[in-house]
Amino acid sequence: MRSWTAVLGRELTLAVRHPGDALAAMLFFLVVCSLFPFGVGPGPELLARLAPGALVASGLLAAILPLDRLWGAEAEDGSLDLLLLSGLGPATLALAKAVAHWITTGLPLVVATPLAAAMLSLPPGAWPVACLALALGSAVLSLLGTMGAALTLGARRGTALLPVLVLPLAVPVVIFAAAAIEAGATALTPRPYLLLLGAMLVLALPLAPLAAGAALRTD
Repeated sequence: MRSWTAVLGRELTLAVRHPGDALAAMLFFLVVCSLFPFGVGPGPELLARLAPGALVASGLLAAILPLDRLWGAEAEDGSLDLLLLSGLGPATLALAKAVAHWITTGLPLVVATPLAAAMLSLPPGAWPVACLALALGSAVLSLLGTMGAALTLGARRGTALLPVLVLPLAVPVVIFAAAAIEAGATALTPRPYLLLLGAMLVLALPLAPLAAGAALRTD
């Protein structure tokens, strides 16, 4: 546990020293959401109807931005080999990477969600549901993205392959997260959809790091 905490602290320290990735992801999220009023018109009713899907899709696309560098920097300078030789299992190392990615990328997106929801005319009563849905969805994506980044590590076109690999796996996250936000906006209960997102997170929590660890051993 001490080694895992040390790796997580290292990742967070590097993110604090180089905050560009987290800032770029959050700005990308807000910019994409701000484009919808220009594309479909400023009508509040139409924007509110599009808001659930727009929020989730924009947030998950923004969370993908830093994934191509998740393992690449360590692989280039040789520190990945040292991390794998430190006694920490590859799957445990992948879990630390996923948690760090969610803290530095997913959490800022959740913080920016109310602003993005306001730009899309989402009713304020649905904002807490949107934040929770994006928190769960981005956590699942961090796990899937860590796995995808490990699988494409060393590939000639890994940057292009990563979204192609991760986005199809994230389709259920988009469906249930958008459904939860829509239910919150229409005074229905979002609980079933949030529970499904939680179940997906529980399922991905052990499986994605194991798959990432197996890929790292192969590389």
